Amino acid sequence: MSTERGLFDLTCADFGLIRGITESWDHLLSRSIAAVREQFIEQCGLIAQAEALPRIAGRILGLMVFDGKDYSFSEIAEELQISRGSVSSSVSLLTAMGVIERTAKPGDRQDYFRLSEDPYTTFFARARNRAERAHKTIQETRDAVPKDKREIRSRLKEYETFYATLIKALDSGT
Repeated sequence: MSTERGLFDLTCADFGLIRGITESWDHLLSRSIAAVREQFIEQCGLIAQAEALPRIAGRILGLMVFDGKDYSFSEIAEELQISRGSVSSSVSLLTAMGVIERTAKPGDRQDYFRLSEDPYTTFFARARNRAERAHKTIQETRDAVPKDKREIRSRLKEYETFYATLIKALDSGT
């Protein structure tokens, strides 16, 4: 009787070990996804804040982008550990911006919210409007500087050109 085992000669103990390793790996992956999700949601809050939006609105957007499902007020509040009042004001803002939309489920009296069909168009429009305002301000400033102040006018023109290029890039991206 040979004690050597072939590749396919697995014992019950081997299957138990493989199952244990697989379950541990699945647990690690799910913990990793949860950590990635949490970090993404928080980063979306910071991104929104940098865009002059409430941080909570960004976190709600991050939640909906990552999970891709409909959420009720109470589910959003619970998931993000925020008050229903904070949910209400941020959801109203995101709805008015066209980023999310209100929906309903048959037989359920709660309102639900989900990403709009094309939620990112609003961000392009907001970015373009900001760039347009900056461009106009710089242009008006350059026009107010006397023509003999060439160095100042040159720097302002470079800055103006930057915003003109940004506006063209935003226009080509929509």
